[in-house]
Amino acid sequence: MRIIRVGWQRGLIELRQSFTNGPELVSHFLWPLLTLVALFFLRNRDFGSAVLPSILGMNAAMGMVSMSQQLTADREDGTLLRAKATPNGMVGYLVGKVVSVSGSLLADLVIVLIPGLIIVGGVTIDAAGWLTLIWVLLLGLVATLPIGAVLGSVFTSARAQGLIQLPMLGFIAISGIFYPLTALPAWLEWIGQLTPIYWMGLGMRSALLPDEAAAVEVGQSWRHLETAGVLGLWAVAGLLLAPVVLRRMARRESGSVVADRRDKSLRRAVR
Repeated sequence: MRIIRVGWQRGLIELRQSFTNGPELVSHFLWPLLTLVALFFLRNRDFGSAVLPSILGMNAAMGMVSMSQQLTADREDGTLLRAKATPNGMVGYLVGKVVSVSGSLLADLVIVLIPGLIIVGGVTIDAAGWLTLIWVLLLGLVATLPIGAVLGSVFTSARAQGLIQLPMLGFIAISGIFYPLTALPAWLEWIGQLTPIYWMGLGMRSALLPDEAAAVEVGQSWRHLETAGVLGLWAVAGLLLAPVVLRRMARRESGSVVADRRDKSLRRAVR
């Protein structure tokens, strides 16, 4: 509990810094503003009501990419090496990153959600819908962010880490975020249901769309129990696997390795 408390405090400090740093503060409002502009032009389309939960689900799923990017950057500048030098530092580091990244994502989603409910017609949300939205978001972030940490530990530089975005976009494409999963071939439908991205999108649609919209879903149901179960399994697996992977990766880190990596980065910048 002490390590979790320290990680929680670390995450809150990083979150506060992201809202007081100029460039990061701009990014918190720029992308949500662009998203709201797109929602405004799509508000009168037949599929307009499905766009809002789809965008929310996609942005939440992209937290994996954000997590991996931050971990790779911390690996380059020696932050992970310093965490390694403290008792249980890697666990505290992971908890802190989950708190800071999830906090940033939730803030960005709120900036999109509240005006989006006004802009887009056909979206209804009651007390039960708010409750569903909250537990799906929180459980989904816990399920996906540790996976992002595992993926980020694979790459040694931010330049190489960019490769993760290609397969990530592929998983989003087959996850049923932007169109019913039932429209895909059966084998892709099964693969899509193995990803936490699909279940996050399904849960958000169930919170924001009327019950009649479930007719196009797999099993013609919102499947809340299955959503909680699958996301819970991903969360447990990620939280167990991520600290182990991070510790093994940190064992290969040293002052000379970090310095060599920084020199290579500077030489690329000069070129």
